[in-house]
Amino acid sequence: MKMVMAIVHIDDASRVVKALTQAGFGVTHFKSAGGFLRRQNATVFAGVAERDVDQVLEIIRTKCHARTEQVTPLPPVVEPGEVYMPYPMEVEVGGATLFVFDVAHFEKC
Repeated sequence: MKMVMAIVHIDDASRVVKALTQAGFGVTHFKSAGGFLRRQNATVFAGVAERDVDQVLEIIRTKCHARTEQVTPLPPVVEPGEVYMPYPMEVEVGGATLFVFDVAHFEKC
C-alpha cells in the first residue's frame, strides 16, 4: 500500500480529484497554502495499491499545468522615511509536487 500526496495549484485541484475519482481511486483533498508566494493551493491524498502508483501519478501529471504569473513580492521591513518600491516579477506556478509514501498499516472501519 502507498500514500500519494500531491500539492497542486488550486485551479487544477478539481480536475485532479475528478479524474482520480473517475478512475476509481478514493481521494481526500483540502485547501492549503505555502511556499514562496504564500498562495492558496490544494493537497490531494490517495491511498493506492503499489501497482496503481504509476497510473495515479500520470493522471495527476496530465491534469496539472505550469503557468507563469506576474507577482509583486512582499516589501522588506524598511526604516521610517525609506521608500521601497517592489517591482513585479514573473514566476512559474502550478504543476504538481508529488510524494509517495510507504503505508505501514491501513484499516478501513
